Amino acid sequence: MRKPLKDFVEFVRSQGIVGLAVGFIMGGSIKEMVSSFADDIVNPLVGILINRAGDLSANYISIGNAQIMWGNFVVSFIDFIIIALIIYFGVKILGVDKLDKKENK
Repeated sequence: MRKPLKDFVEFVRSQGIVGLAVGFIMGGSIKEMVSSFADDIVNPLVGILINRAGDLSANYISIGNAQIMWGNFVVSFIDFIIIALIIYFGVKILGVDKLDKKENK
């Protein structure tokens, strides 16, 4: 019983599973924080700029019986851009992008 447990612990250490798990959990937390920032601060400002103050995600265009929810798309796009910028600058500032590069021998 000790050998499989020892092999599992070695696998977790060598593959960086703990770091992956921490990153996954932190990613979920960052997503919630960014969504709140976008919903509570950015989207109302965008709404004011385009004279559609209020809940930006509720805006739509009606064509016949169909409703094109362009506001919901804009909200999702803003969330994506903010998350992408945080990840990009976070990786650059922390220098994590250099960890995966292979060494030239």
